[in-house]
Amino acid sequence: MTDSFSGVGPLLDEHAEIERALADPAVHADAGRARTLGRRYAELNQVVGAYRTWEAARDDAAAAAELAELDEGFAAELPALRAAEAEAAERLRRVLVPRDPDDGRDAILEIKAGEGGEESALFAGDLLRMYLRYAERRGWSTQVLEATESDLGGYKDVQVAIKARSVQSPEDGVWASLKYEGGVHRVQRVPVTESQGRIHTSAAGVLVFPEVDDPGEVEIDPNDLRIDVFRSSGPGGQSVNTTDSAVRITHLPTGIVVSMQNEKSQLQNREQAMRVLRARLLAAQQEAAAAEAADLRRSQVRTVDRSERIRTYNFPENRIADHRTGYKAYNLDQLLDGDLEPVVRSAIDADEAARLAAATHA
Repeated sequence: MTDSFSGVGPLLDEHAEIERALADPAVHADAGRARTLGRRYAELNQVVGAYRTWEAARDDAAAAAELAELDEGFAAELPALRAAEAEAAERLRRVLVPRDPDDGRDAILEIKAGEGGEESALFAGDLLRMYLRYAERRGWSTQVLEATESDLGGYKDVQVAIKARSVQSPEDGVWASLKYEGGVHRVQRVPVTESQGRIHTSAAGVLVFPEVDDPGEVEIDPNDLRIDVFRSSGPGGQSVNTTDSAVRITHLPTGIVVSMQNEKSQLQNREQAMRVLRARLLAAQQEAAAAEAADLRRSQVRTVDRSERIRTYNFPENRIADHRTGYKAYNLDQLLDGDLEPVVRSAIDADEAARLAAATHA
């Protein structure tokens, strides 16, 4: 193993250790732990595969170099073999660049209507449909956890869990793609409530949290929770349930509040609320740790500033513009139908370029 790849050894050992653990049926009795191990195993698979490819290419080039002294035929093959070795080495360097450890996680996405009143709520509904259709294209499952509808059929607030159907490579994870969606999404169009045909500007906010696989990942003291129950209500405040099934959980140390009323059962609403609370607490812990780290790399694409305006949806021009990456296209109708991959890819590419640059100059 060359000095430049000396750090691979511990990763190969960890891969072998996780492989042994996953072969133990007892590990799979804990679904959360098995999923966490599976996600890490998939991440290390890339390192192991890239290392073995480079190792084979290096050995082929070295063998050809020795034989070239005896046979000109091998000398003719040597440039191509050395090029293959260099390509494999570059691939290995790329997979060794530290990536977001949460990339393979599922995600909880929340859309909140903002400036613009009823029009903003309708736009929040458009965003929800866009994400649901994008998830369908990716083969992910979705579950609406909580939704507060507006009078005209939009959403004042909606939360949805998005899950991969199986453990995937980190770059194919839900969080890996959707983490860039957090921020303010601005819309420019003629609202349905506008009688004069004037174009209005409104906005909706999107929050994205990596979902916790194992409840034990986030320690929550029951004494730190205030749990209130109340009757569910629909648009306009009318009661939609005759029992106190809705749940509001307040995490007193952080002030985070989560409310759930979608389910008819108080127990189900409490479970869903705890699911969202764990995701929010995990995100808060990670953001605090990142802010304190002396070597924090400020991403040019994704920040913790949820007030950042990240994208504009211009309906009259059928235009989508991402203000972080410079991506622009005139296929807004297709994007809202779930064709979100090009704009997501622009954010991923920009972030990966920044990571590689930081690793090169480290």
